[in-house]
This record gives sequence, C-alpha cells and structure tokens, in this order.
Amino acid sequence: MTDLTNTTAWKALKSHFPEIRKQSIRSLFNNDPNRGSKYRVQDVGIYFDYSKHRITEETLGLLFNLARERGLPEKIEAMFTGVKINTTENRAVLHTALRAPQGSVVMVDGVNVVPEVHAVLNKMAGFAMQIRKGEWLGYTGKPVRNVVNIGIGGSDLGPVMAYEALKFYAHRSLTFRFVSNIDGNDFAEAVNGLDPEETLFIVSSKTFTTLETMTNGRTARKWLLDKLVHEEAVARHFVAVSTNAKEVGAFGIDTRNMFGFWDWVGGRYSMDSAIGLSTMIAIGPENFHEMLAGFHAMDEHFRSTPLARNIPVIMGLLGVWYINFFGAQTQAVLPYENYLKRFPAYLQQLAMESNGKHVTLDGKTTEYATGAVYWGEPGTNGQHSFYQLIHQGTLLIPCDFIGFKNPLNVLPLHQDYLMANMIAQGEALAFGKTPEEVRNEGVPDSLVPHKVFEGDRPSSTFFLEKLTPANLGKLVAMNEQAVYTQGVIWGVNPFDQMGVELGKVLAMKIIPELENKQAPLQHDSSTNALISFYRG
Repeated sequence: MTDLTNTTAWKALKSHFPEIRKQSIRSLFNNDPNRGSKYRVQDVGIYFDYSKHRITEETLGLLFNLARERGLPEKIEAMFTGVKINTTENRAVLHTALRAPQGSVVMVDGVNVVPEVHAVLNKMAGFAMQIRKGEWLGYTGKPVRNVVNIGIGGSDLGPVMAYEALKFYAHRSLTFRFVSNIDGNDFAEAVNGLDPEETLFIVSSKTFTTLETMTNGRTARKWLLDKLVHEEAVARHFVAVSTNAKEVGAFGIDTRNMFGFWDWVGGRYSMDSAIGLSTMIAIGPENFHEMLAGFHAMDEHFRSTPLARNIPVIMGLLGVWYINFFGAQTQAVLPYENYLKRFPAYLQQLAMESNGKHVTLDGKTTEYATGAVYWGEPGTNGQHSFYQLIHQGTLLIPCDFIGFKNPLNVLPLHQDYLMANMIAQGEALAFGKTPEEVRNEGVPDSLVPHKVFEGDRPSSTFFLEKLTPANLGKLVAMNEQAVYTQGVIWGVNPFDQMGVELGKVLAMKIIPELENKQAPLQHDSSTNALISFYRG
C-alpha cells in the first residue's frame, strides 16, 4: 500500500489545510446559517452534531477520499468476515461476533463461531441467575452476596466501567467490587468489610498466568481459606474466565465453572464476552442482552452506512484531521452523566493501547503522529477544574460531549441545568468572546485580554434519549469502530499491544533482586540505585 503521506488525498488535505486554518468556526457559521443542521447525523438512536469543527464540505470530501484510498470500506468488511487482519499475531478480529444475534453466521477458519458465543452467554446467564436468586451457596451454605472481579486491563476496565455506568439497573442487594492493581491496598480495600462465607471471586485471565491477576487471585484464595480452612471451599467461592483449564483446575476452581473466550477477542474489546460476567450478574441477563443489541446496532451502522453518514467513520476522520494537521495531542471525553464517570478511563485503554504505535503493519516507522491521549471527567465537575485550559490555554483539545435527554433519577431542575451546561460549553468553545463583546459588557480595558475567549475550540456532541444498557453498548461500539477507522488510515495494527510487554519482562527480572538483597545488580546506574534504595 502507498505510504499515507504519499496518497493523493493526504496531499490534497495538506494543500487544503492552510485555507481552513485561516477560517474561524464563527465565520463558518456566519457563512452558512444552516450549518447546525447540515453537519449532523441522526441514526441508531444517536444525535451526532459535528458542526462545531473546523471543516467545510471540501474538508469532509477529502477525508472521505482518504478513507477510500486507504481501503476503509474493504477493511471494515474484512474485519466483520473473519479475515485475519491482526497480522502481527495472525488472528481474526471478531469482537463484533460477541454481539451477533443467534442464528447469525460468522466464520473463522471454516467454523461458525456464533453458536459457541451463545453457548457461553447461556452458561453465563444460568450462573448469573443462580447468584441473583440466592441459589448459589457458598461452602458453609450461605448465599453469595458479594462479587469481587479480579482482572487487569480489559479484564477490569470494561467490567468496572459497565458496572458504574449501569448501576441504576444493578441488583442492589448484591455488592460488587473490583481488584486490578498489584498494589496490595487495592485488594485490601476491595475485601474490607466482606464476609468470606458470602463472597464470590471472578478471576479473569485468558492464560491464568497474568502476574497482577494471579497474585491478587492467590491472595484472595488465602483470604478465603484463612476463615473457611478447607481447600474444597475454593470451588464454591471462585469461578474463572479463562482458556487455560489446566491452570484453572490447579488453582482449585471447578473447570465446569470456567467461562471461556477466544483468541480473536482482544482484552480491550472483551467487555461483552465472558469478561462481562460480573456485569451480567449485576444487571441480569436480559439487560446484558439489551446491551449486546446496542453493540450490534452500532456494528451494523458502521458496516452498512455510507461514509458520509457513518458516525464512527466521521469521528475517526475528525481525529485524524486534528492530530495530523492541527497537531492536537489529546482528546477530551466529557460525559454529562455521572454514571459514565469511568467511561473516559475505559476509552484510554481502547484508543491508546490500540493506536499507540510507531510502526505500520509492514514494519516501517511512521512519519506522522498516531493516536491521542484520551482523558476526561463527567460534567459539570470538569468545568470547575480543567476547562480553564481548554477555553483559554495554548493547547488545541478537541472535545466529545455526551448527554442524555432524560435522566435515570428524576430530580427537579437537575437535568435541565446539567444539559444547559453541556450545550453552553460547546457554544463557548466554538465561538468564544471577542474583545469588542467583552468591552460592551463594561469591562475595563486592563481586564479585557483576561476575559477574551478566542473560540475555535472544536467539539462534537452526542445526544441520546437515556442511559440504557443498549445505549451504553452503542457508545462503546461507536468508539471501537472510530479507533479502527483511525488505525486503517494510519496503517497500524490496532489489535496488538506489544508495547506493554517490555516493562513486564524487566519487572520479572527485578522481582528476585528485590527479594534477595544479596543478588548482584546489572542494570543501568539509575535502576541499580533505585533497587539499592528499596533494598536498603
């Protein structure tokens, strides 16, 4: 494939950029009074407003040309049909099969994987209902009332985010906690106040060898047996999400209580697989399947909608526009919904682990930036902390606002005030306040520069009816597909994560050096000094 910067569309965008850079968002709206209705997509239950971006029809046309030149339509279809697009690991990428309706056909190596997916979902549902009905009894005969999910990365961030996002729908007589960090404080706080006789641990690790997860798993095992004593108790208080039956059995977990998944599911794309067992227990199988239906609806939109009306495609291309032409380095995700407080952290892994790559699929070093730093907090909290930098700082930070027309908890005035703030922030970022407008407010000349808002801060707004399981699924899938769109444009592999390995390998070398104070040190002078300080 032609190098990205040598494509016809890229060169055209490069020539077009100086013209756009001179135009303000204010002038774009002045020149087109209908801009607000022109640059929007209303589909799949989402109202997507992207009018407050520094783009014109020509910009969009060139971006869509770039997508076509990079083969995006063909690569979308390749992903959905099981082609091994994860070339560095020779794997298909089929998280979309996790939410395919029963009766669908998705082939991998000549096998339709959909029946396998639904077999696992049915097994999860049966187990979840046992917990929810109080029928799953611990070793001493007490029903389980506490569920602790142990995982890390995609085995933690997805379940935590989904639980917090859908807590409104959760079984409130059950307690859910999550452990990921190898820092002992994380485990200690998670089990604080819990009764081992009423606690179930879900240990999520594909290989059942992940250092952090298995360290926490073994600590949980000891915590349980310190009270229940008998090894047989482990089988009633632990289940596994894994593919390694041998290690699961050696841990003491009954392999009949092992929930599997497949090598075509990447960790950060796995929250709708068995990794979501804690989510299903919390919200119930019916709501879990509603979430899957939301995922699938967005998948179908991404697969079948023309580029010019395709929400994830437009999102992804706008990101490329700002990262590669305006030099933006971060992306703010600002949900005006407190239940989505963990959504920005979830997107950090999804986007940054996927496209944080410096080489293309053919191993060449990129000559352009790939990926952005994702971050954010729920509104209106963020308005009283970091919005100052977004409005009047020197960095260009594109923003995604997420809002809902109807609240889950109806309290007088709250939702109108919340949505008024979200809408106002997009307006303020785009149009700002000129020196003339500030002076007309009677502000002294000495303070005018301090009260000017330059504007031209781009943002998208996503409006949905209500935060339901289905709408959460749509939001997650929308971002998954936007990330894939960017990976295709940049020519990187969004489905491996080799950058996480080196530090883990070095840590395994350092662990025995910390445990044995006499072990010789053969690192650089800084690392040797740090180890010596710790050992001393």
